[in-house]
Amino acid sequence: MRKGIYYSLLPGETPEEKFAAAARFGFAGVEIPTLGSASERSRYLEAATANGIKIPSVMNQAHWASPMSDPDPAVRAKSVEGMMTSLETASAVGADTVLLVPAVVKPQVCTYQEAWDRSCPEIAKLIPEYAARKVGIGIENVWNKFLLSPLEFNRYVDDFNSPWVGAYFDVGNIMAYGYPEQWIVSLGHRIRKVHVKGFKVEDRTWCSLLASSIDW
Repeated sequence: MRKGIYYSLLPGETPEEKFAAAARFGFAGVEIPTLGSASERSRYLEAATANGIKIPSVMNQAHWASPMSDPDPAVRAKSVEGMMTSLETASAVGADTVLLVPAVVKPQVCTYQEAWDRSCPEIAKLIPEYAARKVGIGIENVWNKFLLSPLEFNRYVDDFNSPWVGAYFDVGNIMAYGYPEQWIVSLGHRIRKVHVKGFKVEDRTWCSLLASSIDW
């Protein structure tokens, strides 16, 4: 496993400054946001390469504002479009995974069952395009009130029957309602990438990694 960091957490204002900082701090990789233009993608890749840094993954930007679980087909289409922009970004910079929040359960907007039923067909549309570029979709566990057990998460991923859909497992996020060491064993080979951050269960606050409630 290689150690990386998310782009926005690095000091500096420019890609050149941020990737230089990543190298200085000993990170092997940097996860980047979705980039909208070819020139941006080239600049990020050049800055990463100049500092000996890999870009292993891309974070999708559309999934909260335009979730795949929205009742409006136009909103769901916008989410798919956002994932295609993420794919273009990943392909340009050599990343092998795009992080996706698949659905958001909300009262009077989207029930749990609707989140499942609406999001699955949208993700299925993306699989051929992602497979052709050899980029995987990493479903992240977040506080979206969806996929709340590892058994359910496994079923959701497995129903796509594709090696290009897996889990982007977040150790800190799961602490609010589960135990990461148990989830990791259950998810197993489905895990494509891992996020780590500290979380204190006692007062439900974020903290440094070693000050957290996580059983490292």
